[in-house]
Amino acid sequence: MRISELAERTDVPVHTLKFYLRERLLPPGLPTSRTSADYGEEHVERVRLVRALVEHGGVSLAAVRRIVGALEAPPPSRHELLGTAHSTLAGDEAGTHASPEVLALLAELGWCTWEDGPFVAELGRALEAARAAGVPLPPESLRRYAEAMRAVAEADVDLALRATSAAEAMHTVVVGTVMIDPVLVALRRVAQEAASAARA
Repeated sequence: MRISELAERTDVPVHTLKFYLRERLLPPGLPTSRTSADYGEEHVERVRLVRALVEHGGVSLAAVRRIVGALEAPPPSRHELLGTAHSTLAGDEAGTHASPEVLALLAELGWCTWEDGPFVAELGRALEAARAAGVPLPPESLRRYAEAMRAVAEADVDLALRATSAAEAMHTVVVGTVMIDPVLVALRRVAQEAASAARA
């Protein structure tokens, strides 16, 4: 299909598609002449992915570029793949240190994690921000939240392990994380309503 047809199929303007091409978010089409190219279903899928990440996931173009690169060259093992996905999503936050409280919690839970990883450090910052805003978060509550999120994480990992290829698994982990986070937030609100109604 020509770029005009790709625009029609994806509901993305031609000038935006050309921008995606220039930014290497979309692979080049098969040249048919000096000024035109042919695009296939893989381009339709990629455009939809980029659009979902940018418009619905709020992901920066730099992060989308990292995601696209990781999708094109996924690591061999599924565990390494998850690490690559997290590094891709974290961007420049890697290398910061976790708080003693977070490290103690992880040890108590028996979780094997990268102590200097971006999300372990992010958890410490989030706890500080919550407490600064007046949310106490005692250890028992934090442990209950952690145990609930472990169940969510098991569902995420199960999806990645069911993928038939490393590329599909990478897509599932990265895109799933970005696009399912808002679903989890909405589910939490609905569950709060249900829990409150059950106790009323």
